[in-house]
Amino acid sequence: MHHQVIALKSPTPFPHHHRQPPSPSSLGRLLVLPISHTLRPNNPSCSIVSCRGIHTPVPRHLPHSLASSNGALHDRKPVAVKTIDVATLGNLCVDIVLNVPELPPPSREDRKAYMEQLSASPPDKKYWEAGGNCNMAIAAARLGLNCVAIGHVGDEIYGKFLLDVLHDERIGTVEMTEETDFFNGSIASYETLLCWVLVDPLQRHGFCSRANFSKEPAFSWISKLSEPVKSAIKHSRILFCNGYDFDEFSPNVLISAVDYAVEVGTSVFFDPGPRGKNLLAGTPEEQKALGHFLRMSDVLLLTSDEAASLTGIRNPILAGQELLSRGVWTKWVIVKMGAKGSILITTSSVTCAPAFQVKVIDTVGCGDSFVAAVAFGFILDVPLITTLAIANAVGAATAMGSGAGRNVATLKQVIELMKAPNLNEDDEFWNELLGEHLDTQEITFLEKVVINGSNNRMKLIALQRVVSDLLPKLESVQFEGKIPS
Repeated sequence: MHHQVIALKSPTPFPHHHRQPPSPSSLGRLLVLPISHTLRPNNPSCSIVSCRGIHTPVPRHLPHSLASSNGALHDRKPVAVKTIDVATLGNLCVDIVLNVPELPPPSREDRKAYMEQLSASPPDKKYWEAGGNCNMAIAAARLGLNCVAIGHVGDEIYGKFLLDVLHDERIGTVEMTEETDFFNGSIASYETLLCWVLVDPLQRHGFCSRANFSKEPAFSWISKLSEPVKSAIKHSRILFCNGYDFDEFSPNVLISAVDYAVEVGTSVFFDPGPRGKNLLAGTPEEQKALGHFLRMSDVLLLTSDEAASLTGIRNPILAGQELLSRGVWTKWVIVKMGAKGSILITTSSVTCAPAFQVKVIDTVGCGDSFVAAVAFGFILDVPLITTLAIANAVGAATAMGSGAGRNVATLKQVIELMKAPNLNEDDEFWNELLGEHLDTQEITFLEKVVINGSNNRMKLIALQRVVSDLLPKLESVQFEGKIPS
């Protein structure tokens, strides 16, 4: 798929009184969001976590053991009971998906004019969708995980839409700022981040946001973690970050989030995404922050191309091992290979799972859905091969639909796929990839049919065995509304 990066002027659909720069007395209303989390029906086992007078109901999970059969849970001692499963950091945006006769012209000025014409007034709401890290949070919540989205959302129609979507998906929200924070800049700096997704008749995509035109992060006025943010990180098992966070927050703020997570025993997941390559050649501050994420994260998630860009190594297994060797806390490196499948690399093993064979409609949101399922396996401490299988299944189920946000896979769709699974087997690809590693690593491989259980070269796991392990967990979520404790 061809991707053309374009930029645009963000629309300003504010009521008249919001078009003036905010006064300090109005900042509380403008900047502070309530943490909202709708309780699942018939779930009496919940507690209230308080963050500076803002409250979110969360399920009361029993603390998980620090000893883990799959090496997932960190060996840092948590300093608080982990009542939240996953907190996402930043990248809260609204996608506006429009079909256009042609993508904008290459000239920067022409593209700006094209975008100004599109954004002169808000498009019909039917074209709006939650985007960015909302995709991961929605997919995780549908798997029964208790999720909180940390970030900045403006006090305008797009922000209200985003909050409503997250509330309906039972996802809490925590504002990055506090009432005492204010910025003497334009109101545009407070607006909800928009990503315009333009699709031409050949199904080529153009993506744009105001971050494309600024040398500074969109929310550069945020200089520190608020106390509610720290509380959310402290009470979370996982803090998920991605490369697009650099478009919103300063490198110093991102480093402080990682350091605080490490301090309070929260596992860090990091997916650099396409931004990773750009950050390698970015400012010294960006390069430092990227390196910090790569060293301090517990789980790294990358495509094979991204792994190669960050290490200079084309072989995804060798690239994963290199990233592990650089890491301080890194336990898993997961390489996503699209239709081929995925690989999970640890210091002592390589686990491989071919992708599920499905009719692909749209790949948008598949990577975010995949990460959500990895978090599911990480928290439940299931075998590594099972974690990859559920991640591949959730990603494939999302690909069978169109778009991200509320269009990511539902639990019902994932269960249906798992009940009649079909692997996209490519023996030639896997034999070539694994051939040089068979004598040096413990290798586990997911097979559709296993006759003897082993081919004397690697440990083979039957797909049906993995499905039999997963289905009861997924069905428990479906009927009880939460992950099994």
